[in-house]
Amino acid sequence: MDITKAKVENSLTVLLVSNLAKSQSYYEKALGCEVNEHWAIRDNFGLGFKLIQAADISDVRPNKGVWNTYAYAKTHQELDCLYEELKANGALVASEPVVTEHDWGVWKEFSVQDPDGYVIGFGSGNKNS
Repeated sequence: MDITKAKVENSLTVLLVSNLAKSQSYYEKALGCEVNEHWAIRDNFGLGFKLIQAADISDVRPNKGVWNTYAYAKTHQELDCLYEELKANGALVASEPVVTEHDWGVWKEFSVQDPDGYVIGFGSGNKNS
């Protein structure tokens, strides 16, 4: 029996935060998200979060040594533009842009973090011709 797979349109990363109002302000001003009581989204859910006030500060637990969310830009130029925009908006830069070479091409990435230490990575690849 063949089962047709349904298409998933978007997804959100759920983050428990220590101060909802502060996080909402940061995601709006620094990351350029549209923020309301339901979500913080950018680029029509290209980047999306559900920010939830933690009942207890000990419930706020960013991943250690790795991203909490990772998003992709279409080109290195778009990634560079995004980096400059976020930096100019006051985003907390966790890692500057880094370029790595692979057998399939070149990868470039950087990351920012929010006030609770959640790290959001951004990357873009160019394939070898």
